[in-house]
Amino acid sequence: MRGVVLRVISAVASSTLCALPAAAHERGTGAPGELPPIAVAAPDDQHPKRHARKRPPKSGNSRNQTAARTDSPTGGSGATGAAATASPALQPTAASAVRISGAEVNAVPFSRPGEALEVVPGLIVTQHSGEGKANQYFLRGFNLDHGTDLAIKVDGMPVNMPTHGHGQGYADINFLIPELIQFVDVRKGPYFADQGDFASAGALAISYVNKLPNNIAEMTFGSFGYRRALAAGSNPVGGGTLLAAVEAVKYDGPWDVPDDVRKLNGVLRYSQGTATDGLTLTAMAYSNGWNSTDQVPQRAIDQGLITRLGSLDPSDGGTSSRFSLSGNWAQSSDYGQTNVSAYVVRSDLRLFNNFTYFLDNPVNGDQFSQLDGRTLGGVDARHTFDWRFAAFEMQTRVGMQGRYDDIHVGLFKTEQRTWLSTVRDDRVQEGNIGLWTDTTTHWNDWLHTTVGIREDFFAGHVFSDTPENSGNAQASMASPKAGIVLGPWFKTEFYGNAGYGLHSNDIRGATITVDPNDKVTPLDRVPLLVRSRGAELGIRTRPIEGLTSSLAIFVLDFDSELLFVGDAGTTEPSRPSRRVGVEWTNQYKPLPWMTVDLDVAQTHARFTDFDPAGARIPGAPAWVASSAITLGGDTGWFGALKARYFGPRPLIEDDSVRSRSSLIFNARAGYKFDNGLRVQLDVLNLFNAQTNQIEYYYLSRLPGEPIEGVADRHVHPAEPLAVRLTVAARF
Repeated sequence: MRGVVLRVISAVASSTLCALPAAAHERGTGAPGELPPIAVAAPDDQHPKRHARKRPPKSGNSRNQTAARTDSPTGGSGATGAAATASPALQPTAASAVRISGAEVNAVPFSRPGEALEVVPGLIVTQHSGEGKANQYFLRGFNLDHGTDLAIKVDGMPVNMPTHGHGQGYADINFLIPELIQFVDVRKGPYFADQGDFASAGALAISYVNKLPNNIAEMTFGSFGYRRALAAGSNPVGGGTLLAAVEAVKYDGPWDVPDDVRKLNGVLRYSQGTATDGLTLTAMAYSNGWNSTDQVPQRAIDQGLITRLGSLDPSDGGTSSRFSLSGNWAQSSDYGQTNVSAYVVRSDLRLFNNFTYFLDNPVNGDQFSQLDGRTLGGVDARHTFDWRFAAFEMQTRVGMQGRYDDIHVGLFKTEQRTWLSTVRDDRVQEGNIGLWTDTTTHWNDWLHTTVGIREDFFAGHVFSDTPENSGNAQASMASPKAGIVLGPWFKTEFYGNAGYGLHSNDIRGATITVDPNDKVTPLDRVPLLVRSRGAELGIRTRPIEGLTSSLAIFVLDFDSELLFVGDAGTTEPSRPSRRVGVEWTNQYKPLPWMTVDLDVAQTHARFTDFDPAGARIPGAPAWVASSAITLGGDTGWFGALKARYFGPRPLIEDDSVRSRSSLIFNARAGYKFDNGLRVQLDVLNLFNAQTNQIEYYYLSRLPGEPIEGVADRHVHPAEPLAVRLTVAARF
C-alpha cells in the first residue's frame, strides 16, 4: 500500500512540475475569518511596503501567530526594526513557505547556534565534530552535509561557500547570535526566481533586528564547563539607531578530550530611516578555536578501546574566523520599490581531521588538514513595481545578484597537526551572476499566479600546484518557475508550485585531469552546474480558531548529486536521484500564553538509475518530526518542552546497514520579574538518551587490524544530559 501511495504522489507531483506556476499571493492583514497574513518575502527586500493598493489585500501564510510579541522568553528579539511591520503586497509563496519570528526561535532550548534553526519544519541540524565546525543539515530526504543544497543567508549575506576546502556549499552558522534574530524566512524547493545556487532543497534567510526593545546583559553557566556571556543594546545616534552586541563562549563538552571552545563574536549595526526608505550598515566579527572528537568506529567502543565519548586522535580540531561589512539601502517612489544590498566577507578555516585512522598511512596515521581562506564580495539589487493589464493587477520584480570569491584552498597530510605532505594547494577565482524576474497576477479574489525565470552564469579559474589540474571553467543555466494560489475558501487555500533549479559543483572538479594524490591517475571532469527539478502541491487551512495547519506534497529530481570530496581532494560523481515526500506542519495557540507546534515529514529517496549496489541514497532520512509546547507571557513563569525525532537512514545503497533513530527532549523553565530580571534553566537531552548525532558506514583501520581495513559503522554520540542556568537583565 505504501508503495502505491508513493507512486501516486510521484505521478501527481511530476505532472505538476510540467504544468504548474510558482505560487504568489497578495499579502496584508487579512479580512476577518481569513487566514493570517503571508510573511514570506525575500529577505534582501527588507520586506518593503509597496505604495498603497486600491484592492484590499487577501489572506495568506504565516507560521508566526505571535509576531507582535515585544520580547521572547529568552529576552531576545521580539523587537523590531522598521522591517517588522512592512509587508509586500504580492510575493511568491508556497504551502511549505513560512516566516518564523525571533521570539519563536528563542522560545525553545537548543545546545548550539545551528540547532536554533531546527525551528524550521522538517530540518534536522546535527554535529559530527567540534563546536567550531559547520553543522550537518538534513532536509527533505537530503543529507545536506555542511550545507549543500540549503542556501543560508544572514542579513542578505550568503553563508554557503562554493569550492570550499571541506565540501561544496559549506555553511558555518556558528557566528549567529540567536537573540538578535528578527525573523527567519523559509522557502523550500526550486520555485522562486530570486533563489539560485544551493537553494534546491531549501533556502533560509535570517534577518537581524535594527533595534532592541531593551538592552540585554546575560550570563549562562552549564554542565561540562559551558560558559556564555552576552551583552547587547541599541541607542539613538545621529538620527538613526546604533546596535551593538558582544558574545563570548567557553565550552569543554562531555568528551574525554575537552573541546576547549574559545569563541568571540560581535555585531555593530547602524540603521536609519524605514524599511522602504532607509539604510543599514553592519559590521560582524567572529573567531573560534577548538579541539574535536570526531566520529569513531563502533567496534572501538564495543571492544573497550575508547569510551563512548572518547577520541582516536586527540590532536583533531581547528580554527575559524569571519569578518564582514554589509549595507542595505531601500527607496520607494511612484515608480516602485528599489532595494540594494552589498557585502564583503573575509573567512578563514583550518581543520585537522582523522576519519580512517591508519587505513592510508599505517605508520603516521591518516590525519589531514584542510585550509580555506577567502575574500568574497557581492551585491543584490532588485526593483518591484505594480501595474495593470486590462482589469488585472500585476506586480513585477526584476533583480540581479552577483558574487566573486578569491580563494586559497588546500589539502595536506598531517600527523598531530604537523605537516607531512601536500595533496593539493590551489588558488581559485570564481564568480557568478544571476538575472531574474517574475510577475504575479491577481486575476480575481481567489486566483493568483506567478511566472518567472532566472538565468545564472558561473565562471572561474583554478591555479593548481599540479599544472594539469589548472584551467578555466564556465557554464550557464536558465531556470523557469511558475505557480498558482487558489482561495481562500472556508479559511483554506490551495497551492501549486514548480520550477527548475541548479546546484554548482566545486570548480576544481570541472578542471581536474589527474588524481592529486599521485599526479598520474587520470580523472574525469564533472559539469560545473547540475540541473534540479521540483514541484509541490499544498494546502493551508485554519479549521478552528488558533490552529494553522499546512500539508505539502513534493518531488525533487537531480540529474546527478555531484560533489567534490574535500576529504580526498577528488571529485566523485553520484547518480541521478528522486525524492518524493510529504510535510505536515501545525501550530496551535489555544491560549494567549500557550503555543503548541507539531511538524512531521516523510520522504522516499531513491537513485533513479539501475545499479547492482542498490537504489537507496546513503544518509537520506525517511522520517523526521518535532513537537514543542511553549508557555508564558511578558512576566511571570515561562517554560518549554521540545521533542525531536530523527528517523533511521540507510548507510549503504542496498540498505543492509542502517543508522539508529534518535528521540531527544529538551526542556526549559524560568521566571521573568517585573524589573526585567530573568532566571532560566535549560535541560538538554532531558532523558539522557544514549543515541547518536550522526552515523556513517565506511572503511577504517585501527592498529593491528588487516591492512585493507574494516567496514564499520562510525558514530558521533549525542551529548548526555546537561543543564544550563541563565541569569539575564533587561534595562
